[in-house]
Amino acid sequence: MTRGNQRELARAKNLKKQQELAKGKSKESGASKTKRMERDADIMRQKQQAKQASKEAAASGGGASTSKK
Repeated sequence: MTRGNQRELARAKNLKKQQELAKGKSKESGASKTKRMERDADIMRQKQQAKQASKEAAASGGGASTSKK
């Protein structure tokens, strides 16, 4: 008889845990996703700016170095 009671208690505990996880995820996932998307966009912008700067540096300085060869 105690075994059935333990099962019921474990099921109730697990159900409560799953509900709390689902509740917490839905609230945080939107905010986290938005923050992550903004952070990734900023990183990509920085990479693009760095690549553009290196291209401009190579175009201005690289042309003179290739003519010396």
